[in-house]
Amino acid sequence: MVPNNYFVYVLASKKNGTLYIGITDDLIKRVYEHKNNLVDSFTKKYNVHQLVYYETTNDIQSAIIREKQLKKWNRKWKLELIEKENPEWEDLYDDLIK
Repeated sequence: MVPNNYFVYVLASKKNGTLYIGITDDLIKRVYEHKNNLVDSFTKKYNVHQLVYYETTNDIQSAIIREKQLKKWNRKWKLELIEKENPEWEDLYDDLIK
Protein backbone atom coordinates (compact mmCIF):
# COMPACT_ATOMS: atom_id res chain seq x y z
CA MET A 1 0.00 0.00 0.00
CA VAL A 2 1.36 3.40 -1.02
CA PRO A 3 1.30 5.93 1.83
CA ASN A 4 -0.71 9.09 1.31
CA ASN A 5 0.92 12.47 1.58
CA TYR A 6 -0.68 15.16 3.68
CA PHE A 7 0.21 18.80 3.52
CA VAL A 8 0.02 21.59 6.05
CA TYR A 9 0.18 24.82 4.08
CA VAL A 10 0.20 28.58 4.51
CA LEU A 11 -1.33 31.00 2.04
CA ALA A 12 -0.76 34.76 2.13
CA SER A 13 -2.45 37.74 0.53
CA LYS A 14 0.98 39.39 0.04
CA LYS A 15 4.31 39.63 1.86
CA ASN A 16 3.51 40.14 5.55
CA GLY A 17 -0.18 40.14 4.65
CA THR A 18 -3.15 38.10 5.78
CA LEU A 19 -2.31 34.43 6.42
CA TYR A 20 -4.35 31.25 6.12
CA ILE A 21 -3.25 27.84 7.41
CA GLY A 22 -4.84 24.67 6.08
CA ILE A 23 -4.40 20.94 5.60
CA THR A 24 -5.03 18.75 2.56
CA ASP A 25 -4.08 15.49 0.90
CA ASP A 26 -3.96 17.14 -2.56
CA LEU A 27 -2.00 20.37 -2.36
CA ILE A 28 -2.16 21.27 -6.05
CA LYS A 29 -5.93 20.83 -6.20
CA ARG A 30 -6.56 22.66 -2.92
CA VAL A 31 -4.40 25.67 -3.78
CA TYR A 32 -6.03 25.80 -7.22
CA GLU A 33 -9.43 25.97 -5.48
CA HIS A 34 -8.22 28.83 -3.27
CA LYS A 35 -6.64 30.73 -6.17
CA ASN A 36 -9.79 30.48 -8.27
CA ASN A 37 -12.25 31.25 -5.46
CA LEU A 38 -14.06 27.95 -6.01
CA VAL A 39 -15.12 27.79 -2.36
CA ASP A 40 -16.75 30.58 -0.36
CA SER A 41 -14.15 30.88 2.33
CA PHE A 42 -11.78 33.09 4.29
CA THR A 43 -9.30 33.00 1.42
CA LYS A 44 -11.89 34.26 -1.05
CA LYS A 45 -13.11 37.02 1.27
CA TYR A 46 -9.59 38.30 2.03
CA ASN A 47 -7.91 37.53 -1.31
CA VAL A 48 -5.43 35.08 0.23
CA HIS A 49 -4.13 33.12 -2.76
CA GLN A 50 -0.33 32.88 -2.60
CA LEU A 51 1.19 29.60 -1.40
CA VAL A 52 4.15 30.70 0.70
CA TYR A 53 4.90 27.62 2.82
CA TYR A 54 4.04 23.96 3.12
CA GLU A 55 5.15 20.82 4.93
CA THR A 56 4.60 17.21 3.91
CA THR A 57 3.96 14.12 6.03
CA ASN A 58 2.51 10.67 5.38
CA ASP A 59 0.71 10.62 8.73
CA ILE A 60 -2.68 12.33 8.92
CA GLN A 61 -2.52 12.65 12.70
CA SER A 62 0.84 14.44 12.51
CA ALA A 63 -0.58 16.80 9.90
CA ILE A 64 -3.63 17.62 12.03
CA ILE A 65 -1.49 18.24 15.11
CA ARG A 66 0.91 20.45 13.15
CA GLU A 67 -1.93 22.48 11.60
CA LYS A 68 -3.43 23.12 15.04
CA GLN A 69 0.01 24.01 16.42
CA LEU A 70 0.70 26.56 13.65
CA LYS A 71 -2.74 28.12 14.02
CA LYS A 72 -1.99 28.75 17.72
CA TRP A 73 1.40 30.35 17.02
CA ASN A 74 1.70 34.10 17.27
CA ARG A 75 2.06 36.05 14.06
CA LYS A 76 5.78 36.74 14.54
CA TRP A 77 6.56 33.00 14.69
CA LYS A 78 4.49 32.32 11.56
CA LEU A 79 6.29 35.06 9.63
CA GLU A 80 9.68 33.73 10.78
CA LEU A 81 8.73 30.21 9.65
CA ILE A 82 7.78 31.47 6.19
CA GLU A 83 10.84 33.67 5.82
CA LYS A 84 13.22 30.90 6.92
CA GLU A 85 12.06 28.69 4.03
CA ASN A 86 10.84 31.31 1.55
CA PRO A 87 12.55 34.68 2.25
CA GLU A 88 11.23 36.26 -0.96
CA TRP A 89 7.65 35.14 -0.27
CA GLU A 90 7.50 33.56 -3.73
CA ASP A 91 4.33 31.76 -4.74
CA LEU A 92 5.37 28.11 -4.45
CA TYR A 93 2.36 26.91 -6.44
CA ASP A 94 4.10 27.55 -9.75
CA ASP A 95 6.88 25.12 -8.82
CA LEU A 96 4.35 22.45 -7.83
CA ILE A 97 2.61 22.42 -11.19
CA LYS A 98 5.77 22.26 -13.31
